[in-house]
Amino acid sequence: MSKATATHRLASGASSDEPGTPQQLSYEQALDELERLVSAMEAGQLPLDQLLDSYRRGAELLALCRDRLQAVEQQVKVLETGEMRPWEDE
Repeated sequence: MSKATATHRLASGASSDEPGTPQQLSYEQALDELERLVSAMEAGQLPLDQLLDSYRRGAELLALCRDRLQAVEQQVKVLETGEMRPWEDE
């Protein structure tokens, strides 16, 4: 694969080992893709259309990461306040 093709695939979020929609990604996968997008954008080699697509994808990934972190933070708060109840077998 050429560097230009790899950069386009990276910028568009397309990869053979990653699902297409952010909701299907784990937090770690989303963060990794976001970091790669930011690196590609900061390199300044993307055409304007790809840059805009990368920005949109990055915004989706950022929202996913924030949502997942907030969910974990809420779970930690619940655990810290002792609101978790033991499992009851019915």
